[in-house]
Amino acid sequence: MGNVTLGIGGREFMLACADGEEAHILRLARLIDSKATASGAVGQTETRMLLFAALMMADELHELRSRPEPQAVLPIEVPAIPAQFAERLARIASRVENLADLLETEAASA
Repeated sequence: MGNVTLGIGGREFMLACADGEEAHILRLARLIDSKATASGAVGQTETRMLLFAALMMADELHELRSRPEPQAVLPIEVPAIPAQFAERLARIASRVENLADLLETEAASA
Protein backbone atom coordinates (compact mmCIF):
# COMPACT_ATOMS: atom_id res chain seq x y z
CA MET A 1 0.00 0.00 0.00
CA GLY A 2 1.40 3.37 -1.02
CA ASN A 3 1.13 6.70 0.71
CA VAL A 4 1.06 10.15 -0.84
CA THR A 5 1.01 13.65 0.55
CA LEU A 6 -1.36 15.89 -1.34
CA GLY A 7 -0.90 19.64 -1.39
CA ILE A 8 -4.28 21.32 -1.81
CA GLY A 9 -4.94 24.98 -1.07
CA GLY A 10 -1.76 25.38 0.92
CA ARG A 11 -2.60 22.44 3.15
CA GLU A 12 -1.21 18.94 3.17
CA PHE A 13 -3.29 15.78 3.30
CA MET A 14 -1.88 12.27 3.78
CA LEU A 15 -3.60 9.58 1.75
CA ALA A 16 -3.10 5.84 1.42
CA CYS A 17 -3.50 4.39 -2.06
CA ALA A 18 -2.79 1.22 -4.00
CA ASP A 19 0.82 0.68 -5.01
CA GLY A 20 1.50 2.25 -8.37
CA GLU A 21 -1.37 4.74 -8.08
CA GLU A 22 0.68 7.47 -6.43
CA ALA A 23 1.41 9.50 -9.59
CA HIS A 24 -2.23 9.37 -10.69
CA ILE A 25 -3.46 10.50 -7.26
CA LEU A 26 -0.94 13.36 -7.27
CA ARG A 27 -2.18 14.51 -10.71
CA LEU A 28 -5.77 14.48 -9.42
CA ALA A 29 -4.70 16.44 -6.35
CA ARG A 30 -3.07 19.09 -8.56
CA LEU A 31 -6.37 19.41 -10.43
CA ILE A 32 -8.26 19.85 -7.16
CA ASP A 33 -5.65 22.36 -5.97
CA SER A 34 -6.08 24.40 -9.16
CA LYS A 35 -9.87 24.45 -8.66
CA ALA A 36 -9.50 25.44 -5.01
CA THR A 37 -7.15 28.26 -6.02
CA ALA A 38 -9.41 29.41 -8.87
CA SER A 39 -12.43 29.47 -6.57
CA GLY A 40 -10.71 31.90 -4.23
CA ALA A 41 -11.38 29.54 -1.33
CA VAL A 42 -7.70 29.21 -0.34
CA GLY A 43 -7.40 30.36 3.24
CA GLN A 44 -10.92 29.20 4.10
CA THR A 45 -11.53 26.17 6.28
CA GLU A 46 -10.50 22.85 4.71
CA THR A 47 -14.12 21.83 4.35
CA ARG A 48 -15.14 25.05 2.63
CA MET A 49 -12.11 25.06 0.35
CA LEU A 50 -12.70 21.47 -0.76
CA LEU A 51 -16.43 22.16 -1.14
CA PHE A 52 -15.75 25.03 -3.55
CA ALA A 53 -13.25 22.93 -5.52
CA ALA A 54 -15.74 20.05 -5.71
CA LEU A 55 -18.52 22.39 -6.88
CA MET A 56 -16.33 23.79 -9.66
CA MET A 57 -15.40 20.31 -10.82
CA ALA A 58 -19.01 19.15 -10.64
CA ASP A 59 -20.03 22.16 -12.74
CA GLU A 60 -17.45 21.28 -15.39
CA LEU A 61 -18.62 17.67 -15.41
CA HIS A 62 -22.24 18.80 -15.72
CA GLU A 63 -21.35 21.00 -18.72
CA LEU A 64 -19.50 18.13 -20.40
CA ARG A 65 -22.40 15.76 -19.87
CA SER A 66 -24.91 18.37 -21.10
CA ARG A 67 -23.23 18.84 -24.47
CA PRO A 68 -25.15 17.37 -27.34
CA GLU A 69 -23.73 14.13 -28.58
CA PRO A 70 -21.98 14.33 -31.93
CA GLN A 71 -24.24 13.47 -34.80
CA ALA A 72 -23.52 10.20 -36.51
CA VAL A 73 -22.02 10.54 -39.95
CA LEU A 74 -24.54 9.36 -42.46
CA PRO A 75 -23.19 7.05 -45.14
CA ILE A 76 -22.79 8.57 -48.55
CA GLU A 77 -25.16 7.08 -51.05
CA VAL A 78 -23.25 5.79 -54.04
CA PRO A 79 -25.29 5.60 -57.18
CA ALA A 80 -25.68 2.16 -58.69
CA ILE A 81 -23.23 1.32 -61.45
CA PRO A 82 -24.96 0.55 -64.73
CA ALA A 83 -24.64 -3.10 -65.76
CA GLN A 84 -22.53 -2.31 -68.85
CA PHE A 85 -19.91 -0.54 -66.70
CA ALA A 86 -19.94 -3.28 -64.09
CA GLU A 87 -19.25 -5.89 -66.79
CA ARG A 88 -16.46 -3.78 -68.24
CA LEU A 89 -14.90 -3.31 -64.79
CA ALA A 90 -15.05 -7.06 -64.20
CA ARG A 91 -13.20 -7.69 -67.50
CA ILE A 92 -10.55 -5.10 -66.60
CA ALA A 93 -10.12 -6.62 -63.13
CA SER A 94 -9.71 -10.06 -64.71
CA ARG A 95 -6.99 -8.75 -67.05
CA VAL A 96 -5.15 -7.08 -64.16
CA GLU A 97 -5.28 -10.32 -62.16
CA ASN A 98 -3.92 -12.27 -65.17
CA LEU A 99 -1.08 -9.76 -65.54
CA ALA A 100 -0.29 -10.02 -61.83
CA ASP A 101 -0.20 -13.84 -62.08
CA LEU A 102 2.10 -13.61 -65.10
CA LEU A 103 4.47 -11.22 -63.31
CA GLU A 104 4.55 -13.42 -60.22
CA THR A 105 5.32 -16.49 -62.33
CA GLU A 106 8.15 -14.68 -64.17
CA ALA A 107 9.56 -13.34 -60.88
CA ALA A 108 9.50 -16.83 -59.32
CA SER A 109 11.34 -18.40 -62.26
CA ALA A 110 14.03 -15.70 -62.40
